[in-house]
Amino acid sequence: MSGATNKITALYCRLSQEDARLGESLSIENQKDILLDYAKKNHFSNPVFFVDDGYSGTNYDRPGFQSMLVEIEAGRVGIVITKDLSRLGRNSALTGLYTNFTFPQYGVRYIAINDNYDTIDPNSVNNDFAGIKNWFNEFYARDTSRKIRAVQKAKGERGVPLTVNVPYGYVKDPENPKHWLVDPEAAAIVKRIFSMCMEGRGPTQIANQLWADKVLTPTAYKLSHGRSTNAPAPEDPYRWDKRAVSLILERREYTGCTVNFKTYTNSIWDKKRHLNPVENQAIFLDTHERIIDDDVFEKVQEIRNQRHRMTRTGKSSIFSGMVYCADCGSKMQYGSSNNRDFSQDFFDCSLHKKNGSKCKGHFIRVKVLEGRVLSHVQRVTDYILRHEDYFRKVMEEQLRVESTEKLTVLKKQLARNEKRIADLKRLFMKIYEDNASGKLSDERFDMMSQSYDAEQKHLEEEAFSIQQEIEVQEQQIENIEKFVQKAHKYVHIEELTPYALRELVSAIYVDAPDKSSGKRVQHIHIKYDGLGYIPLDELEAKEKA
Repeated sequence: MSGATNKITALYCRLSQEDARLGESLSIENQKDILLDYAKKNHFSNPVFFVDDGYSGTNYDRPGFQSMLVEIEAGRVGIVITKDLSRLGRNSALTGLYTNFTFPQYGVRYIAINDNYDTIDPNSVNNDFAGIKNWFNEFYARDTSRKIRAVQKAKGERGVPLTVNVPYGYVKDPENPKHWLVDPEAAAIVKRIFSMCMEGRGPTQIANQLWADKVLTPTAYKLSHGRSTNAPAPEDPYRWDKRAVSLILERREYTGCTVNFKTYTNSIWDKKRHLNPVENQAIFLDTHERIIDDDVFEKVQEIRNQRHRMTRTGKSSIFSGMVYCADCGSKMQYGSSNNRDFSQDFFDCSLHKKNGSKCKGHFIRVKVLEGRVLSHVQRVTDYILRHEDYFRKVMEEQLRVESTEKLTVLKKQLARNEKRIADLKRLFMKIYEDNASGKLSDERFDMMSQSYDAEQKHLEEEAFSIQQEIEVQEQQIENIEKFVQKAHKYVHIEELTPYALRELVSAIYVDAPDKSSGKRVQHIHIKYDGLGYIPLDELEAKEKA
């Protein structure tokens, strides 16, 4: 096997980020020197290096190893040499698979120098201990992973940002890398993206507008300012992707908070990151300067969760996703006439369109709806301007009554959920003990445990939603202050812009038209953001009285 073949002698080097912390002895250069020296001394011909620098040994999805594997499967490799077994990998099952099956299948001799492992001598005692060494190498990886996770968990629970990449719109503080400062130029683009979403534009429309306006993408922007980035330089520095826009719109960090544990991995073998439910994330408020206000961020999330229906003409309405039938509660669908006369655009109850017997028609022209909403907004903002203190008093009382009723119901439901969750935990322990003692079969235990687990998961999710709603109800007075401030912005408003509509209004309910008087009369009911219905007619009547 020494020099009688023209096949490659593959010299494989690997260094993980954790290994790099242990010093020079494990460095790639050190490994290269050892391997090349060994190949020369043993007269192994055609030495070729395959290197994975910064890759974990817990899986084999590494570019250097995969390149070597291609050469092996093509029959061009005679010998593979590593510094030790751990350089090949730290997954005992897969490492054994390669050394015991894949390499022999292609006639490849494998040598791990420091472990005195050489497949040319299958009877060697050192080869017999290879399985144990592979297990210890895997144990080391598991132990290291546990320690790293513990450190990251401790940091994350203290509010230290765990993300390596600072979000677009921020830069690291030169005096404290764990603190973020606002980058004014990029922050202006972030604000513009949120504004366009509030105006009713989707991620694709926003991306296309930024592209047309020659706005640098986040990656191109960072590179232009000499900052490091994991992504390669884009071919077109102005070509925004809708996914990049969506990620910006979803980042809660723009409200000035740190969000840790947003993703997780199932094990050290599975490197795929999974999204963590919000209730399992750690959120720390006011850790850096905000770019986006909380109410704007929450409103954008609502908009993103709504599906805006477009007509055949490709047009949508600023009211899309906000208009509901007052009788059945179904969303009202936006439609347009066949002659493309936009003055004839309308909304109608989606349930009525599907089955006319279940709900009456609530047809209303968009122009009529827009005029009614604008008029109501003008009256509300004008009234607040003239009678702000009285408006606060009335709304505080209304919200206090509504909140008291809702809180009573919500807290009772939360108590029931928590009691049932505790019962399920006791039941699970009972069936576990019965299964262990033989009183309950494995099949029956599996069926019951899966049922209990599914019910508990559903109740926990529901309890989390209820707790959030309780917090919302307990903050109603803050909503009045926020709404009053927004109302001052729109005093004497003359045009209902998409941004103004989304900022002030949360939903619009449309009654069926009443023709009993011989005239078509139709009422709408507007729910204002954070306040609900405002008793404007009563307020104005008292003012006149």
